[in-house]
Amino acid sequence: MDQEETSDPAAAAPPPQAPVPDDRVTCRGTVGPLKENWQQWSSDHQASQKQNPFSQQVCGAPPPTGLPQRGQRGYGRPLEGSMTERRGRDAHTHVGREVEELCAAIRAIGRRGEEGADAGLGGTGAGDRGGAAGRGTGSVTVEFGRLFEHYVTISNKLVGVLLRARRQGLVHFDGEMLWQGQDDRVVITLRQ
Repeated sequence: MDQEETSDPAAAAPPPQAPVPDDRVTCRGTVGPLKENWQQWSSDHQASQKQNPFSQQVCGAPPPTGLPQRGQRGYGRPLEGSMTERRGRDAHTHVGREVEELCAAIRAIGRRGEEGADAGLGGTGAGDRGGAAGRGTGSVTVEFGRLFEHYVTISNKLVGVLLRARRQGLVHFDGEMLWQGQDDRVVITLRQ
């Protein structure tokens, strides 16, 4: 006789399994909001790329209508309310404070009086004691070497701040650029 015929038919059937909860209901509840968030992000991203002139989506296409064109007001400027605009304003404010600190340092260590007439402002020399604005007894002068030694503890950007202050008309010095050592005797005049 075969052993298969003598065995119990119940023993040959697999054991009954416990009921498994339907995971599809649970997944639908947690995946749905994720899908909606992804779709929202995707739509927002596509809209922002249409405004981005460097995006591959607009290469060869006419420029987006929302951006100002050459010659229009706002061209070459960041969009109003953007993070780029805020960063630019913050940087402008920071540089303005550095220029004010430089002017305060020049007032603190500079010499007041008639030295301003000889500082390359177009005066006739020691005999010019006033008259033109920024010259005479109201001016403050300092040599670049002395200012460099004092200001190095405040900031390492002295020459850049001096150039910015000169562009704003706050200081005057001869030459295009100032170099430590080589230009230590150049007189810097505070015009305020």
